[in-house]
Amino acid sequence: MTAPSRSVRAHSFNAAAAQYAANRPSYPPVLFDTLEELAGRPLTGARVADVGAGTGIATALLGARGARVVGIEPGEGMAAQFRRTLPDVPLLRASGDALPLASASVDFLTYAQAWHWTDPARSVPEALRVLRPGGSLALWWNMDAGEVPWIAAQTERIKRFFGAEHATKSGAGGSRIELAFEGAAELPPYTHRTLRWSRTVPIDLHLANIGSHSIFLVQGEETTRAFFAEERDHLHASFPDGFVEEVYDVALIVATRP
Repeated sequence: MTAPSRSVRAHSFNAAAAQYAANRPSYPPVLFDTLEELAGRPLTGARVADVGAGTGIATALLGARGARVVGIEPGEGMAAQFRRTLPDVPLLRASGDALPLASASVDFLTYAQAWHWTDPARSVPEALRVLRPGGSLALWWNMDAGEVPWIAAQTERIKRFFGAEHATKSGAGGSRIELAFEGAAELPPYTHRTLRWSRTVPIDLHLANIGSHSIFLVQGEETTRAFFAEERDHLHASFPDGFVEEVYDVALIVATRP
């Protein structure tokens, strides 16, 4: 299959925003505990901008921790879903490469599953501009725990379907830590943690979750129908009770502005 452009993949979520909101995994409380630990300050009362907010999954959790949060989302479809889900939370239409925020105005700048859609040569200077001194840029991703046997087998089936060794659900290769600041001229001091968690969901919800990733969305339902029919059979063979335990490693990077 021909690899779709980065722009096409980035925009693919807008037509599947409801699917994304209903089926994507959330984040465990330990993620936010660790974020506060690494940042050296609580989220409660902090001014937070959640960039690439999508449908508001992370934004809602940040607000529940007591943060004064604003969402920033470039996509029309995702922004519409955000407003349906979180009608009382401010939302700005923009990307991390050009933030509509005043300089030194936020305590935290967060990116949940979203930093890889930015250009670090632009988004790093923007982060350093809008963060207050001592403020933190926090990036995180739910990553499949690849050593879990059923997840490893599914990953191989996805690679075979797309005909590329590097193909994954997220369509990204390489380490998040290695890629996070690639191309940035200046780097803030940063640290990182990996946090294991899991959720148990029905097989159909799991399939809807992986179907909401850009690598599948850009191919369209007709192209991927056969894959999902076959994948459902594989999963029912492995999980006869009809429930799958999705196991994730959250990759968290926290960079602090001097």
